[in-house]
Amino acid sequence: MTIPSTRVAVVDDFDELDHLEVRARDGVREQRGGIRLLERVAARSGRWADGAITIVVEFERLCVGYLVLIPGDVAVIEWVYVIDEAREIGCGDALIDAAFQHARSSGARRLEGLALPGDRETKNLYERAGITAKAIVVAIDLSDPSN
Repeated sequence: MTIPSTRVAVVDDFDELDHLEVRARDGVREQRGGIRLLERVAARSGRWADGAITIVVEFERLCVGYLVLIPGDVAVIEWVYVIDEAREIGCGDALIDAAFQHARSSGARRLEGLALPGDRETKNLYERAGITAKAIVVAIDLSDPSN
């Protein structure tokens, strides 16, 4: 049986990561809170570099997902994505395990993750790893005249 493997992304992965990111963004755009998350992620320049750790997951020698970890005293899983065809086989769990390892080795005292309201798959992924909700952020768009 093939098991997923993870590694830190290298420059040769960036084109594939760009392709996966398009798929990930398409899936998030229509979710509640998705636009806000996309704006937050877009605010960081150099997504695949500049201090972030991008971890890729491979299954049967194919890159099938990635996780972006922002290191620090509180390390943050900013983004996690696995293609539909590679879900339910441990790819997300492998990414979270790798994030734990990188956060611990960098001296982080806590690991946080982001999940959108209603994104049960991501919430389940985090909960399997023992990452639970500590706060819920609520918001209203004041630029929308109907609010």
